[in-house]
Amino acid sequence: MNILYDEHLDGALPPTDKADVLQRLQQALPDMTLLHREEDLRPFECDGLSAYRVLPMLVAIPHTLEQIETLMRTCFELEVPVVTRGAGTGLSGGALPLEQGVLLVMSRFAGILELDPDARIARVQPGVRNLAISEAAAPHGLYYAPDPSSQIACSIGGNVAENAGGVHCLKYGLTVHNVLAVEVVTIEGERMTLGAEAFDAPGFDLLALFTGSEGMLGVITEVTVKLLPKPESAKVLMASFDDVEKAGKAVGDIIAAGIIPGGLEMMDNLAIRAAEDFIKAGYPVEAEAILLCELDGVEADVDDDCATVRQVLEKAGATDIQQARDEAERALFWAGRKNAFPAVGRMSPDYYCMDGTIPRRELPRVLKGIAALSEEYGLQVANVFHAGDGNTHPLILFDANKTGELERAETIGGKILELCVEVGGSITGEHGVGREKINQMCTQFQPDEITTFHEVKAAFDERRLLNPGKNIPTLNRCAEFGAMHVHKGELPHPELPRF
Repeated sequence: MNILYDEHLDGALPPTDKADVLQRLQQALPDMTLLHREEDLRPFECDGLSAYRVLPMLVAIPHTLEQIETLMRTCFELEVPVVTRGAGTGLSGGALPLEQGVLLVMSRFAGILELDPDARIARVQPGVRNLAISEAAAPHGLYYAPDPSSQIACSIGGNVAENAGGVHCLKYGLTVHNVLAVEVVTIEGERMTLGAEAFDAPGFDLLALFTGSEGMLGVITEVTVKLLPKPESAKVLMASFDDVEKAGKAVGDIIAAGIIPGGLEMMDNLAIRAAEDFIKAGYPVEAEAILLCELDGVEADVDDDCATVRQVLEKAGATDIQQARDEAERALFWAGRKNAFPAVGRMSPDYYCMDGTIPRRELPRVLKGIAALSEEYGLQVANVFHAGDGNTHPLILFDANKTGELERAETIGGKILELCVEVGGSITGEHGVGREKINQMCTQFQPDEITTFHEVKAAFDERRLLNPGKNIPTLNRCAEFGAMHVHKGELPHPELPRF
């Protein structure tokens, strides 16, 4: 189903007079950039998931914290929904605007406020690029560990909103494991601090709740992150396989051997060929799959781990194993993997990127299932995995100009996510639910669980003005999707909004 606009949400929003909202905001915020003409709004109609497009009613681009507070208070009074946008690199439609709402763009909040090498922390504004944090910390021998493939462009605020991961998240964790505190502004314009620079903060762990909440609970205005010392040594092994299922099984074998790699990534033949054509990383284009395994730490330990992993890979059926000869080749191996998405984009007019998580032991089964779906629907699928933590990124190739291909791609995507749930996994690992996967939320969660999500949302945003229509499905949507039990013709929990 191509969800360009949530018809259930549309029925719940009060009619909005754009001219009236514009006038009120201009009066309250005369110095804030406020875009309202169609030609100015058009660049903000989608995020990285560009198949879905909606023109926002207004775009607000503040440059001070006080402007954000005033904007939120005014929108709260007018009951106008607000969607927050960072760098716009998201891949689930999370920053997709609303026709009856304000799009709050945080691009001007792009400063590193403090970098303390002794405490190993950095305080940054939400618009700071992920990679910029590591670049600023590099002179001190430090870096910020989460490294999504879009780290050159994605913002730290968006990383917190989606709980982003990256190729090194197996050993060093997701965003939630590397953030100490966030400053936020509520829909009512109040400031809050969640977390602390200490290892633990008093009270409930609202920081963990907020991380990954996809802009539904508040607006991030500042983030305090942990910095780590660069490892003394890091070495990469690249193993080739003549069968993708063998490669999938090898992932579990490495972990079972007691090795926790810094990164453990997998690519199938289609992704290998695309990346090699684009980056010239030295990938074996004849291989059905490759594993990239990075070991890091103290030199002697890394050498021992490399020897152990090599033995495991040989036993698992690897046809060839190469070790990066130096730092330049190591960087090249990773460049191929980190550029896999744009590389695949050169092979097809469009692609649809999925993001599901599965138990490692189920990798072979899921790969077989994806291959079967690809054949059934007649669309190629390139597979890229954060294999160590079971985070899958199937890229479904299609041409939106051909009638029915987008719909087929969406159907395959939904079935892949349902397969992930079937084997004990989740519909998302790091891209979030947004609009893209809202129907599959109905598959993964029971009515009581969805009710709890709505109750948490209401505790922060009772009027449901922050990023409405994302992440949490309505009970009506789930019933229509056919994934919720309806008892005697009645939906459960009548106290919740139907739309």
